[in-house]
Amino acid sequence: MSPTPPAAVMILAAGAGTRMRSTTPKVLHRIAGRTLLHHALVAAAELDPGRIAVVVRHERDAVVAHIGAVAPGALIADQDEVPGTGSAVRCGLSVLDATAVAAAVAADGAGEHHLDTEVSGPVVVTSGDVPLVDGALLGALVEAHHDGGNAVTVLTAEVPDAGGYGRIVRDSSGAVLRIVEHKDATDAERAIREINAGIYVFDAAHLRDALARLTADNAQGELYLTDVLALAREAGGRVGAMVAPDAAAVEGVNDRVQLAAAGASLNRRIVEGWMRAGVTVVDPATTWIDADASLSQDATVLPGTQLQGVTRIGAGATVGPDTTLTDVEVGEGATVTRTHGSDSRIGAGATVGPFTFLRPGTVLGEKGKIGAYVETKNATIGAHSKVPHLSYVGDATVGEHSNVGAGTIFVNYDGVSKSRSDVGDHVRIGSDNTLIAPVHIGDGAYTGAGAIIRHDVPAGALALNSVPQQVVEGWVERRRPGTPSAAAARAAQDGATPGALSSGAQEERAAADAQITAQDKGEA
Repeated sequence: MSPTPPAAVMILAAGAGTRMRSTTPKVLHRIAGRTLLHHALVAAAELDPGRIAVVVRHERDAVVAHIGAVAPGALIADQDEVPGTGSAVRCGLSVLDATAVAAAVAADGAGEHHLDTEVSGPVVVTSGDVPLVDGALLGALVEAHHDGGNAVTVLTAEVPDAGGYGRIVRDSSGAVLRIVEHKDATDAERAIREINAGIYVFDAAHLRDALARLTADNAQGELYLTDVLALAREAGGRVGAMVAPDAAAVEGVNDRVQLAAAGASLNRRIVEGWMRAGVTVVDPATTWIDADASLSQDATVLPGTQLQGVTRIGAGATVGPDTTLTDVEVGEGATVTRTHGSDSRIGAGATVGPFTFLRPGTVLGEKGKIGAYVETKNATIGAHSKVPHLSYVGDATVGEHSNVGAGTIFVNYDGVSKSRSDVGDHVRIGSDNTLIAPVHIGDGAYTGAGAIIRHDVPAGALALNSVPQQVVEGWVERRRPGTPSAAAARAAQDGATPGALSSGAQEERAAADAQITAQDKGEA
């Protein structure tokens, strides 16, 4: 939070972003789990301003709906038909002023003498497409504005190639005179390498006065916000500038290439921040952590891992390699290996993976286990319970200290509706079981291997439904004559080893082997 909170922050988000070549508005494209606009709103909120206003136009309804979801207190200002950033800010300021009047009237219920109430003090103007600009940078700009007693303070950057950017024109003493847009600049001005980052702090009164005097007398026929600097100087105001410590941080996103570059830069910042906070990231180059994810001290992240959404990793937990978690909570000391999971909770000391799919609603208790090639959905698995391998657990509750045998399927869907199954504490589910919901298995019960459980099992009972094993003697020689299996069976029946077959039997077996090999090649 800035030590001197501004009166308001205005975010410009009205542009079409045609270079994105997308049906999605530019400001709604995402990096690090947030939209570009959401990043700008978070940075604005960190200043603790009196109000936040967002100027919108292109795909207005979609943008406004998103603002309502992530920053419901923000004001919406609709840009009018007049082109240019000056027009956009004028629309935003009118909404801020109207809100100030309404708040003043509501404060004491009075009327007309409040109608001249307007926003006063510093107003920050930033953009919805600069996701690397954070609250700390904006706060430093507000402080520079306050300390300099400025009417306008502009954020600038020094770059090796300034093509296309507005240039900062200074006098011989270094004072800022004006900003000249690239299309309106002289050759000498185009040689300047200090550019306008498009982020400002204005004194509201100076801004209001200058906006009323803007003209579209320029190469693009637009109302330039940048002209406010020269107009403020003419009115006796002081104009200052702060050079951004990192030019890359103020770069806007205009196409997919810049979107990817900004995403990579922000991810490096996030990953380095967690490493400095005590998290081990083995391979930062292949680790992606969203802005809203959090990790505790001594957590370890192995290569190829993505932590998305509001994922939380507990102290001492190990995640990865090759793991993607979205909105997943991982408890202290837990281990999650080669797993794809979302909207799930993993208890302290639990183990998950490898090759595990945690679907929404999965809850694994303390020191529990969900093992290899297991899929879970809307399932609660109690403390110390295990689903070690090759199983599907959907719409189910498994109590504590229970074990689900390999190959077990919880059949939760009958083609019309879904039902739940309930397994008690200290239960042993045999391998290759099928539990047809809704079904309840009581505490301490066992089920036999291959069982199909259609009805409830009382506590402490054993449930089986296997049929007697049938053995059909001589079936292979009758039904698969001439195969290696038939030859091996004949040798075993004769008490000989396959290597001790008669020459005729050996020839028969060799012919069968050759036939199988030819078939295999044909299938390949």
